[in-house]
Amino acid sequence: MKNILITGGAGFIGSHVVRLFVNKYPDYHIVNLDKLTYAGNLANLKDIEDRPNYTFVRADICDYDEMRRIMEKYEIDGVIHLAAESHVDRSILDPFTFARTNVMGTLSLLQAAKVYWESRPEGYEGKLFYHISTDEVYGALELTHPEGTESPFTTTASSTEHHLAFGTEFFLETTKYNPHSPYSASKASSDHFVRAYHDTYGMPTLVTNCSNNYGPYQFPEKLIPLFVNNIRKRKPLPVYGKGENVRDWLFVEDHARAIDLIFHKGKPAQTYNIGGFNEWKNIDLIRVMIRTVDRLLGNPEGYSDELITYVTDRKGHDMRYAIDSRKLQEELGWEPSLQFEEGIEKTVRWYLDNQDWIDNITSGDYEKYYDNMYGAR
Repeated sequence: MKNILITGGAGFIGSHVVRLFVNKYPDYHIVNLDKLTYAGNLANLKDIEDRPNYTFVRADICDYDEMRRIMEKYEIDGVIHLAAESHVDRSILDPFTFARTNVMGTLSLLQAAKVYWESRPEGYEGKLFYHISTDEVYGALELTHPEGTESPFTTTASSTEHHLAFGTEFFLETTKYNPHSPYSASKASSDHFVRAYHDTYGMPTLVTNCSNNYGPYQFPEKLIPLFVNNIRKRKPLPVYGKGENVRDWLFVEDHARAIDLIFHKGKPAQTYNIGGFNEWKNIDLIRVMIRTVDRLLGNPEGYSDELITYVTDRKGHDMRYAIDSRKLQEELGWEPSLQFEEGIEKTVRWYLDNQDWIDNITSGDYEKYYDNMYGAR
């Protein structure tokens, strides 16, 4: 049996990774560690919470002594580290929290793993520290074709056509780091610490940098669930600037599959980029969402267009992100399973079918419940 510690496992991406590992590997013991901040919700994992190979632990990754205790108690063989503060707007308002969690929390985990694994007779043999990061550490790419270029919304458009609609440059694993926000700066720092532990101590580590994720269970301050909820409630759809910023979108279940594959077959000390080959201007994505939500709600076409509200652009707003995932494809055989049309339809349907989940999140009642159950954070 392998004992795998997944941090941030009650969050958006983390809950999909936990579910995949619990279901796919019954001979593994999956320990889900989450602080249960505003973005962590155990309702995301109701379907697997009673599985014999699953354990939940509420803890703060910045608590080094607790991380040491957990590593020893559960005899952890591998760490998949997703716990992080991840919202750019929040990082602009409160950079200290991002530095504490993303930098010092990662360092706390690394040191706890190092001390425990070095105390074992086998040392680092069969051990792995896998750190999940973001494409935002690379900075921004030039938007080569900004005027009049629409995001392709067709199953016949190839991955290359999706990319080349907006530029010819992409983030590679060798791209120089150039973070522009407190969030991306904190993630860049944590990436460097992970690599330093490999180079200094010989710890087997992996780092992956992913593009924007979308799918079920995403906290509704993020663009897609926020806009689905706002359309449902006839509330404004705030669009930064002119909505011209371009992002590469990755379905969260495809990301979880990539994490599984890399954890088991990736080469230690390597970096892998994970992207969806789905570049979209924000405004084009929003229009697709409006059409999809209106259709599923039985509204006439164009009914919710009037909700679009242009607001002052975000400080330091990067213009374009675009991931090149060819290394992952060529070395490990991964590729996205869903075309964007299918993924966005599946995602919108999930949020419309699970309105109680969104209402519980936006009310904040779930946070009070966990504080009563586990004690205040």
